Amino acid sequence: MSPTMRAIVQHRLGGPEVLEAAEVPRPEPGIGEILVRVHAAGANPVDFKVRENGGYDGARPPFTVGWDVSGTVEAVGFGVRIFQPGDEVYGMMPFPQIGGGYSAYVTAPARTFDAKPSALGHVEAAALPLAGLTAHQALVDTAGVQPGQRVLVHAAAGGVGHLAVQIAKARGAFVIATASAAKHGFLRSIGADRVIDHTAVDFADELTGLDVVLDPVGGEDHTARSASVLRDGGALVTIDDPAPLPEPHRGRIASGFMTVAADWSGMRALSRMVEEGSLAPAIARTHPLEDAAEAHEALESGRTVGKIVLTLD
Repeated sequence: MSPTMRAIVQHRLGGPEVLEAAEVPRPEPGIGEILVRVHAAGANPVDFKVRENGGYDGARPPFTVGWDVSGTVEAVGFGVRIFQPGDEVYGMMPFPQIGGGYSAYVTAPARTFDAKPSALGHVEAAALPLAGLTAHQALVDTAGVQPGQRVLVHAAAGGVGHLAVQIAKARGAFVIATASAAKHGFLRSIGADRVIDHTAVDFADELTGLDVVLDPVGGEDHTARSASVLRDGGALVTIDDPAPLPEPHRGRIASGFMTVAADWSGMRALSRMVEEGSLAPAIARTHPLEDAAEAHEALESGRTVGKIVLTLD
């Protein structure tokens, strides 16, 4: 009889209530893949968006969401040389395919993972890959943030935002963050040089001549105001709800929507930053795997600081 495992499965699209704990067949690693016993799985906004609307690649239930995992290599497939059973690893499942991270075991290409930094436990490591790669790919690979530049990070206390603040600061930038007033102390503690309460003032009235804006909010109005604070030649990177750039800014700045991709070199960069002490994920709360629906309710509230993580041990 084939081995089974715990997983959170949904059989229809909908709210958190569609997430159900179940026993499902355990996967086996294919060529170039590893089998990972999952100790913790990160939760991200994309998880509930796919839960509600289906996969970005057209996938429909039944499926298991989740892209961030940290765990121990259980077995390796043919041709894998960079890991062996017993290694502690963390990584992001390939996106936009359905991730399957809310499971006791996952399989994925070996280079989707990196060795878990010794400075992180599995909970902290599971919080890092998708949000960290998003921030790194946006600020470093796309915008090319340089020392001395002025960088604005919106929704800065969120999953992507709080990592983006640290990455921009590590690059030598002057970092400006938007968040509600209650989160300002946290943001200053992780390196923000200036914090703006977006509930009290319009950031577009406060700022001008910036080099880079990272926008996890998007939408027509927010895009227009974000573009307005950039200098000529500045860069606006949007990672949610893309909207057309207003006519006055077309050709004046670089602008575009970016989606995250599994990236071994990016994971290595995140690991180095963690080991150097310049990057640390903040954990808002943890939930047992079986309480994934409760975790999604908290995630959708939009009020958490840092990341929510599901635990399996």
